[in-house]
Amino acid sequence: MADKQSNTDERRPSPSALLELAEKETRGKLKVFLGMAPGVGKTYAMLSAARVKKAEGVDVVVGLIETHGRAETAAMLEGLEVLPRRTTEYRNRTLLEFNVEAAIVRRPALLLVDEYAHTNAPGLLHPKRYQDVGEALRAGIDVWTTLNIQHLESLTDVVQRITGVTVRETVPDSAIEKADEIVVVDLPPEELIQRLKEGKVYLPENAKRAVDQFFKLSNLTALRELALRRTVDRVDEQMLSQLRQQGIEGPWPTAERLLVCVGGDEFSEAVVRAAGRLAATLKSDWIALHMKQTNHEISDRPTMRRVEKAMRLAERLGATTVRLNAADLTAEILSFARRNNITQILIGRSSGGFFERLLGRQLSHELVRQARGLSIVVIAPEKLPAPRPLLKLPAWGNTSFALTIAAPAVAAAIVIGHGLEQLTSLPNLSMVFLIAVLLCALWRGLPSAIAAAFLSFLGYNFFFIEPRHSFSIAAPHELFALIIFLVVAIVTGGLAGRLREQVTATADRANATQSLYDFSRKLSGAPTLDDVLWLLASQAALVIKGHTIVLISDGMQLAIQTGWPPEDHLTTTDWAAARWTFKEKEPAGRFTNTLPNSQFQYRALVGSKGVVAVLGVAPADHDEDLSAATANTLQSITEQAAIAIERTQLVQEASRAETAADSERLRDTLLSSISHDLRTPLASIMGSASSLRTLGKHMTEAEQGDLLATIEEEAGRLSHFVSDLLEMSRLEAGAVTVRRDWLDIGEVVRGAVHRVQRRGNDRDTRISIAPGLPLIRGDAMLLEHVLINLLDNAEKYAGTGRTTTVEVKRLIDQISITVTDDGIGIPRDALHRVFEKFYRVAGSDGRSPGTGLGLSICAGLIKAMGGTITADSPLDNGKGTRMSVLLPLAETAPISDQLAAGAS
Repeated sequence: MADKQSNTDERRPSPSALLELAEKETRGKLKVFLGMAPGVGKTYAMLSAARVKKAEGVDVVVGLIETHGRAETAAMLEGLEVLPRRTTEYRNRTLLEFNVEAAIVRRPALLLVDEYAHTNAPGLLHPKRYQDVGEALRAGIDVWTTLNIQHLESLTDVVQRITGVTVRETVPDSAIEKADEIVVVDLPPEELIQRLKEGKVYLPENAKRAVDQFFKLSNLTALRELALRRTVDRVDEQMLSQLRQQGIEGPWPTAERLLVCVGGDEFSEAVVRAAGRLAATLKSDWIALHMKQTNHEISDRPTMRRVEKAMRLAERLGATTVRLNAADLTAEILSFARRNNITQILIGRSSGGFFERLLGRQLSHELVRQARGLSIVVIAPEKLPAPRPLLKLPAWGNTSFALTIAAPAVAAAIVIGHGLEQLTSLPNLSMVFLIAVLLCALWRGLPSAIAAAFLSFLGYNFFFIEPRHSFSIAAPHELFALIIFLVVAIVTGGLAGRLREQVTATADRANATQSLYDFSRKLSGAPTLDDVLWLLASQAALVIKGHTIVLISDGMQLAIQTGWPPEDHLTTTDWAAARWTFKEKEPAGRFTNTLPNSQFQYRALVGSKGVVAVLGVAPADHDEDLSAATANTLQSITEQAAIAIERTQLVQEASRAETAADSERLRDTLLSSISHDLRTPLASIMGSASSLRTLGKHMTEAEQGDLLATIEEEAGRLSHFVSDLLEMSRLEAGAVTVRRDWLDIGEVVRGAVHRVQRRGNDRDTRISIAPGLPLIRGDAMLLEHVLINLLDNAEKYAGTGRTTTVEVKRLIDQISITVTDDGIGIPRDALHRVFEKFYRVAGSDGRSPGTGLGLSICAGLIKAMGGTITADSPLDNGKGTRMSVLLPLAETAPISDQLAAGAS
């Protein structure tokens, strides 16, 4: 039993295989009909199998089939539903293309799409048809398609060597590796040539030319072998995958990991393709590595373009791309290989310079010599490049400009040399010319230094070596000294020029690092989302030296948020590319495989919860993609910006959550207050009314009068509460209209005190009004309402038999009104809340006697009149409260208004 259990455990399925199987369950199945060349019957075989599926009841739809005028192929389409093609105009021609959007809307069970490697017309969603097929597969639609072996990306150079024909339409190997099934449509080469001659493949005039050029027996045999080998490899991969899924031990391949070294010569793409084919054969991961010497900057643009092109090719073929800097390339490559568990290194054979060849210091030779425990595969090109010369002059860029800098420097050295000869006798004036060479190198780089070295050689010979004013040399030692001078001048000038390049490169890297640091610092202090997006747009534009645009979703669709320079319009193609990036989290637009005709290249800013924004970049040079350094810097900026955007969104969400919580607390407080303050008077009114109705005949007039008084008092209390609610609602809605009349503040205060005393209040209210107070602008009714509320509040919380003081005086530019009582006071921790709605300080009886709206209404009215109100408590021995109102003084009132106010 134990042995059986042990065997069961050992046959557990591979987790990675199960994950791969789960991923396939969510997408459609891809079946590829693979042939060695056109005319073998791929489309016919696909249609025949599709008709069988149709007869079995499967929903089969033809997305696109190219019959090429073949009658037997056209006959196979009868009875099958065919989707209408998408028309597009290109160079005054109407092209018919596969309509992937219509296919996804129709959503059949099986979709037939011919010519997997076809290049779409410009302006469509994808430049390649295999990408359209990928869209259908992601939508859950099974797809059958056709492909010739020569269209595989990694085999294009092999096919070119075999047939002499350069294949333009290609698909990456990864596109066919994702196929769930590959069916080889095979035909002997002799039969295919016979079909071609009979006109069953091309028209007669084209068929003869095809037989003479491409359809040769040797070519077709080699292509047939390639197709069969590729199919065998795919069958082996499928078998291994099934073994992993079932947990069955089988003949697993060893875990090979390849490393290909990518340089900047014309042979780099061939090396990358060879590495891709080897990786596919070994079913291994592989890395494309570009190494750059720290003491040597790549200055010529063609070399940089070749490096970037080769690295992008490696990415398309499925490699992981890495770029590193190192002083010793050999040591760093081997160290990288050890760190990443590399088993094989592929490198193109380098020609090297004269001294490198002489000393055997070529990179490929050094790798072979120093490698331990690694397989080094050196790939030789068909035609060896010409070896670098003994003395390689730099790319001059602008030769005339270099001479215009070097010539004045050498002329100045000649003049200085003649001057020194007049002053003193120097054994060697060549040092003066070396200074000129060094200055040219430091000022304008290596080209100017080389020019200055040769001009100094001629000038020193002509003006300072006997016989003078001629280029002949009398003494042999002078010739030797002159040659030594030329060599020293070139070497020192070259070193100085190289130093200048390194300083410039170091300064560029320091500026990039400083730019990233400044961007991070600014982002950390950006308070709002608009600030973050503006920083992103401006900094990205600075990095790419072009235009940028930022789009963000409003919950429904993408919208332009900002740009540099400001931009508020995008073409239809750009909108489609931006939405694709937002949906798929992949780059789209210019220099990508999705809508490459767009003006901008779009990149997704991905946060922890998905895409938070989309950045569009358009370099000033529309013909070149971003360099690796620029792309890396831009990636760093977008990652930091994504974090900052999420931070601002989280702050906004937290603020909204806090507001919602406050609203919920206010609602609860409101319901609690209203329910209590309405229920209490209503209960008294209902109880008194019920007593009068049922027991009124048995009550005395005094008892009935008490009940009626209770009803009247509670109804008044209820009316006052409703009035406060309405007043608060008007304040919050901004519906309170404040008059700006001239008024006498003393008269308003006396009127408010008089109205409170008429209610039968037994409190002692004292008034202190400073003489000579000016008139102020305000609303007398609202101000009196505020003072009445403050006096009522003092009565409620101070109790009877106590004193309330109202004091009015002038400050520098304000009028101060204070209402002070000697009651129980307000706790200090409650002072900051007394002006909040429905907040009540408990009285001596444990209940809050008010509704909690009086002081809130006072604060709203005073604020509407441009003033402020504050509370201070306790005042003396832990008791007493002072409410202070400050109103601003306006300009001096007219004499007539002052007389009118005085007369009143």
